[in-house]
Amino acid sequence: MLNRRNFLKTTAATGGFIAGVGLLPQMLPAWAQSGGRADLSGLNVLSGTEYDLYVDKKRVLIDGKPGNGIVVNDQLPAPLLRWKEGDDITIRVKNNLDVDTSIHWHGILLPFQMDGVPGVTFPGIKPGETFTYKFPLLQAGTYWYHSHSGLQEQSGHYGPIVIEPKDGYPQEFDREYVMVLSDWTFENPHRLFDKLKKMGHGFNYQQRDLAEFLSDVRKNGLGATMADRNMWGAMRMTPTDLSDVTGASYTYLINGHGPEDNWTGIFSPGEKVRLRIINASAMTIFNVRIPDLPMTVVQADGLDVKPVETDEFQIGVAETYDVIIEPETRAYTFMCESIERAGYVRATLAPQLGMTADVPALRERPKLTMKDMGGMDHGDMDHGNLDMGEMDHSQMNHEEMDHATMGHTMPEPEPDVDHSQMDHSQMDHAAMGDDMSGMDMGEMQAHSHIKNHGVVNTAMAPVSRLGEPGIGLENVPHRALTYMDLEALIMNPDMRTPEREIELHLTSNMERYMWSFDGLKFSEVKDNIYFKKDERIRLTMVNDTMMPHPIHLHGMFFDVVTVDGSHFKPRKHTIIVKPGEKLSVDITTDAIGDWAFHCHLMYHMHAGMFRVVSIREQLTHQQMGHHMDMGGAS
Repeated sequence: MLNRRNFLKTTAATGGFIAGVGLLPQMLPAWAQSGGRADLSGLNVLSGTEYDLYVDKKRVLIDGKPGNGIVVNDQLPAPLLRWKEGDDITIRVKNNLDVDTSIHWHGILLPFQMDGVPGVTFPGIKPGETFTYKFPLLQAGTYWYHSHSGLQEQSGHYGPIVIEPKDGYPQEFDREYVMVLSDWTFENPHRLFDKLKKMGHGFNYQQRDLAEFLSDVRKNGLGATMADRNMWGAMRMTPTDLSDVTGASYTYLINGHGPEDNWTGIFSPGEKVRLRIINASAMTIFNVRIPDLPMTVVQADGLDVKPVETDEFQIGVAETYDVIIEPETRAYTFMCESIERAGYVRATLAPQLGMTADVPALRERPKLTMKDMGGMDHGDMDHGNLDMGEMDHSQMNHEEMDHATMGHTMPEPEPDVDHSQMDHSQMDHAAMGDDMSGMDMGEMQAHSHIKNHGVVNTAMAPVSRLGEPGIGLENVPHRALTYMDLEALIMNPDMRTPEREIELHLTSNMERYMWSFDGLKFSEVKDNIYFKKDERIRLTMVNDTMMPHPIHLHGMFFDVVTVDGSHFKPRKHTIIVKPGEKLSVDITTDAIGDWAFHCHLMYHMHAGMFRVVSIREQLTHQQMGHHMDMGGAS
């Protein structure tokens, strides 16, 4: 059996073949040709400080079925990059595609010119060209990389990163596996996006049916059931709209393998095993558990946290969690269920190949409730059709709903524009000008309930939901992790009180599949969001939509305000903002340059939920805006 301590010696002796992996990737691995080696996870691994990556199209096998992938060094996922904190890295990326490509180093602190976002930080990599990335490694931890061009990420253009700490690990472990979660479609991603533009809920096959209607009538009465159906119909939603693309259309993968492959990781009795779990999906939030085996979370988004034991956690797109497990001499199922519970991917952890454990049945699908509305003002709802007296209010949190402020204003209609082919590289930011027509991000503070064609619902009484584990995990019979459970292992590097606060709304119009910030798609925004270097900013996000959004800021970590005044706030680069939620993060704007800020649900970003944050040494009065300071003055 191989463990972490003798891995390098053994791989050298065996020429790189790893017997402790159940299934290697379903393509000829690059290490078999180039003298590279395989990681225990079965992933091709590249280490050192200087190397080459090349991006290609390739036929791939997913659960035994052929598909068209975009691969890096002939691998799906792309090679595991193992770096060392403190090193200087040089990576030459060759584009063998017939379209532009790019690589963004997700969560890595680096000069903005190396961040890899076409049209924001560099022009992109043209077909046949090579771009050289150079940056120092200022951190350690588990991260990942992916394309930021078009929809290439959906087709396999992503890979894991492990940066070894220069001073060693604070926790002991004997063996590790990298677990890259992803979603795969055999359909062309652009065609899939076009379908979403035409019918945003077209992939949700878990609609409520007649049998459920009759069951609700028996439970709640005909009047309450009809009122409930009318209310959701007026919002043009159903309480099962949790994911735009579901397990009915996706095949879910671990390290490039579907559930039928049963990827297997081997351990020896008595070992502590570290699992580096990366959600590299395009659109899928997963619930992760190992039945009958507790997990100790030791890292979130690459940064160490105080160890906390749990039985399940929800992982948003682009989040990473490192956990340590201590399995007994038996097989376990590593179970990853999509949030809407229409599909799953599993792996096996066992002391020897051929062993399996029971695969849990998919649990009952969760449904949205009144709490997910956050006391929403549904602009064009016809409340005249609702018999509120007969509604079942048992699920409504009246303490958190301000009915006095719930208006019923019809949004002004505007012809829809299909920006499905939007590419950041085609956006001329210099030509955008400095005028936001009096509506820069700071001034949105005074218009926190903006109404336009991009805003259908408004959370009038949003609440903090940091203490909740995520949709569907509220009532599980075991421990489920929440953001409130996370504490930084070391003191936050910046303990200043924020100087000013900015409120930003996550907005949508599902009928048109429009996703935006403050009601404006990226193509409609006239200017960037400006911060002065080394400011301490509190960013408060309000989710006016009925879906959870993993929000990602490039170039910086933010401190999640779980307990105000704490100096051990968990620090993350991506966070799930739940429906009807209001949460705050504190940011130290210490990275000069232009940085992407967006929802990491890929089709939401592509549809417009994207902004550019610009950090400058000095700001003009107009760039500064009229933000709210922490004393409340505006």
